[in-house]
Amino acid sequence: MTGFDSAPPSDPQALVAQAEALGRRLAGVRERVGGVIFGQGEVVDQALITVLAGGHALLVGVPGLAKTRLVETLGIVLGLEERRIQCTPDLMPADILGSEVLEEGEGGRRHFRFIQGPVFSQLLMADEINRASPRTQSALLQAMQEHRVSIAGQYHPLPSPFHVLATQNPIEQEGTYPLPEAQLDRFLLQIDVSYPDLEAERRMLIATTGAVEARPERVMTPAELLDAQSIIRRVPVGESVVSAILGLVRSGRPETSSIDLVRNHVSWGPGPRASQALMLAVRARALLDGRLAPSVDDVALLAHPVLRHRMALSYAARAEGVTLGTVIGRMCEILR
Repeated sequence: MTGFDSAPPSDPQALVAQAEALGRRLAGVRERVGGVIFGQGEVVDQALITVLAGGHALLVGVPGLAKTRLVETLGIVLGLEERRIQCTPDLMPADILGSEVLEEGEGGRRHFRFIQGPVFSQLLMADEINRASPRTQSALLQAMQEHRVSIAGQYHPLPSPFHVLATQNPIEQEGTYPLPEAQLDRFLLQIDVSYPDLEAERRMLIATTGAVEARPERVMTPAELLDAQSIIRRVPVGESVVSAILGLVRSGRPETSSIDLVRNHVSWGPGPRASQALMLAVRARALLDGRLAPSVDDVALLAHPVLRHRMALSYAARAEGVTLGTVIGRMCEILR
């Protein structure tokens, strides 16, 4: 039993106590991760929000910004079994999912034995996912959506919890395969990783080049993470926040939007999965900040990571220099 085990939905006092206990535990998680990853506080928070909400994340940034180290650190701090895949054009689905091998047992009898691939982990890092071929990406898509894989007509369930944190390099596009819209939509958040500020880079330089380097420590277990995900799904959300989520997402669809910038420059907008992602993400963000309920401010702060990979600009928008950040910023003005 954990310190914040799931309680009956009809017991609000127990839910409050468990949410407060979870908030204190998450403060420790954030502190441990922040002691290893310097100058990326918002990136760390968004990665934690993704895992707490039970989703997957796409980390986009140039090389050398500690994306791989972030995933490794999260695996240690959350007590998850973590594995890494380096995606390349010749990577095959069997290299990720696993395969069946023919073995000969006693008496000469032959049988097939399934050997699990690296996808059978609790935290899977798919490094440079856009370098994998469409066939391999489709195999990973099934695992992300169904939490199981199909090999030779047999389904094999994946461990629980199961999260994919994929990385993508935005500047080296030669030899890459753009992720299809269906797969992008499976990522709860797209986390843009930028350069740290001067002071953070100074601290990182000193901390990582000395004789002793900080090591992450485990704070939670997989069972506690599953309990945390259950609690987050039962956090109450006010009607104003629900209306803000629906209004924001629907304003990004050019067919129904009242915003000229969206109607004239957006090719296609976010679907209902964006609303679901926002609902889970704002709950997780509230508890991560030690609050018992999300606010409209949480919706605005998470609008960009939830929506930027679920929308596409028209050719005219690109020609005129319009960016998705500008469009989403304009959409967020309806929340004020």
